[in-house]
Amino acid sequence: QLQLVESGGGLVQPGGSLRLSCSYSGFTLRNYAIGWFRQAPGKEREGVSCTSDSSGTTTYPDSVKGRFTISRDNAKNTEYLQMNSLVPEDTAVYYCAADYLCSYYPTDFRSWGQGTQVTVSS
Repeated sequence: QLQLVESGGGLVQPGGSLRLSCSYSGFTLRNYAIGWFRQAPGKEREGVSCTSDSSGTTTYPDSVKGRFTISRDNAKNTEYLQMNSLVPEDTAVYYCAADYLCSYYPTDFRSWGQGTQVTVSS
């Protein structure tokens, strides 16, 4: 059974940084992609980035390109979303999800973590 657990969210001031972790079990990254999504209050869930061995890393919203990066620690079965130069518009619940292929669309992912809240505010 695929399981994913996010951690690392919190309150940060504008311009600050956070690193979110997605710890996973029940699958390997040789066969699955991990996507990061976020959902702000009153908005639809949107894709942030996705990584797979076959397609590499794709970052979707122009607003996060150059600020958000993905890394992995295969020994710990953990993927990280490093978020820099945070702005209030980055405030959202952040999720990681897994499925066979990368996609921007949340409906293409069947396994989800519980989410972690990120709040950017002074």
